[in-house]
Amino acid sequence: MNNVGSEIEETPLSASGTAPDVAGFVDLTQHEIQALKTRWNLADAHTHQRQSAGQDKIVARLPDLWYESEENQQAYFERRFIDAFFRLHKQPTAAAAGKTWLSYSASVSTMVAAMYLMQRNMSVGLIEPCFDNLVDLLKHMKVELTALPEESLADPARIYSNLSTLETDALYLVDPNNPTGFSLLQYGMDGFREVIRYCKDHGKLLMLDLCFASFALCDEKIGRIDIYKLLEESGVSYMALEDTGKTWPVQDAKCAMLTVSDDIKEEVYNIQTAVLLNVSPFVLNFLTQYVEDSIEDNFASVRDVITDNRAMAVKAVQGTILEYVEPVVNTSVAWFRIKPEDLTASELQERLLQDEVYVLPGTYFYWNDPAKGERYIRVALARRPGTFSCAMHRMREVLLGYER
Repeated sequence: MNNVGSEIEETPLSASGTAPDVAGFVDLTQHEIQALKTRWNLADAHTHQRQSAGQDKIVARLPDLWYESEENQQAYFERRFIDAFFRLHKQPTAAAAGKTWLSYSASVSTMVAAMYLMQRNMSVGLIEPCFDNLVDLLKHMKVELTALPEESLADPARIYSNLSTLETDALYLVDPNNPTGFSLLQYGMDGFREVIRYCKDHGKLLMLDLCFASFALCDEKIGRIDIYKLLEESGVSYMALEDTGKTWPVQDAKCAMLTVSDDIKEEVYNIQTAVLLNVSPFVLNFLTQYVEDSIEDNFASVRDVITDNRAMAVKAVQGTILEYVEPVVNTSVAWFRIKPEDLTASELQERLLQDEVYVLPGTYFYWNDPAKGERYIRVALARRPGTFSCAMHRMREVLLGYER
């Protein structure tokens, strides 16, 4: 457990000690930037917990890893990282395919994908809700978007027929989804098979954001399937995005991976190389150690802090105006429904912010219909348990001030 008392001395909301006006923010990232200045930042899903015992040993070796990174070729560190990552994630088909390209962040890889869509004037059916960064990147590339309600994927027997009403060139899913934790993985291979069958039959490009997949591995009742085996054997056109940024506490020294089907590989590669030469060999060397550590401890360092903080959050809202929405996969965020119909997420966020607790309203996640998002808030869980305990205590005090 971390030192709780030290949290009280962190930077306040503003120099004047008053809550900033956040009503004019245009996206979730602007909220997250402000939250980084806030005492109890429960906004961004980046990893702010401290190092485990095994990870402390990696940090102690940083000078050695630096000099080691100077002694080998870039390709060596790329191959070693990709092999370790897909070994941890149980994706042998992707590891063997040799067509995964690296970027500094998931946003960069998403931008590459969006540029491909723009060049081909392709429209996209995008899952709703989802993190609005995906929406913004696609819109900035002038990609036409149609919302696909998450509920359309709730029943494997109806997935194909539900998707048949979609009149777009591509289908874009986030699995596990952020913020809800919904995942097709609850159906084993059946859900993904139906999605892939539909895309293959109708000539759709299938785009998969798998950046929260590590939490499916952490969740003993879920796990991962070799999704790339299904994709490759089906012959469907696809792009699949993976990421390290939501998993390990590495101060945003992260890496994203983009893997694509053979039929679009050359075109996407030409965009990738226009955007980026390489990811730092030191960062790859550094991250590989964290991947291997999670293989060694079976994800305990990641799973335990999320599990403990989730339990604290669920307990904090008991008997209040918030209702915990049970996810399929226990990701590093928690999703809560606001029970009083006359209270919106925007209003609740502003009230919590007065007490220096920064959460995200659901409005931005429901990118096509923000009014639906006014019923929800999202709380990030990847925090020091001591910090999180203080934040939950303060949040509960605010919530109890509302009539239930």
